[in-house]
Amino acid sequence: MRIRHTVAATAAATGIITAIAAAPAQAAEYSSALKIKGVQYDAPGRDDNRCNGGNTRDEYLTIKNYSSGTTVNLKGYVVKDAAGNRYTFTINHYLQPGDYVRLRGGRGTESDAGNVAYRQNCNFIWNNDKDTIYLVKPSGAYADVHSYTQRDNDRDGNGYITYHG
Repeated sequence: MRIRHTVAATAAATGIITAIAAAPAQAAEYSSALKIKGVQYDAPGRDDNRCNGGNTRDEYLTIKNYSSGTTVNLKGYVVKDAAGNRYTFTINHYLQPGDYVRLRGGRGTESDAGNVAYRQNCNFIWNNDKDTIYLVKPSGAYADVHSYTQRDNDRDGNGYITYHG
């Protein structure tokens, strides 16, 4: 009798593990407190990537902490696009619950108090027609991923797309 219960318990546990392993990867992706709130993928005006006088600072990605009680440090998080352009948060940047940071193009000083980080690169990262945005945890797992096309996702044509309100 005892052997049958052990075998049945082991089979049940194996079934649970199999069910967990078979869960879609996308479900785990959205368990992150940090999410992409929105992206200004097309800076207003004519694209001009000069470091002085250009408008790359007007292209930005907003990342928000949607947790109700956990502060998240962005150090080690990576933002990248489909072409492999990337930015890594290299210093401590703490997002309190409900707080956000704007990752802007161009050069500037990252400010935890000012909710801003700069890519230190005057080239545009997001394509104006379509792209994919990846927010990657320090572990390498995806925190959030969004693809967009100008035609399908920017109905009002203002160059801004909201993902999570």
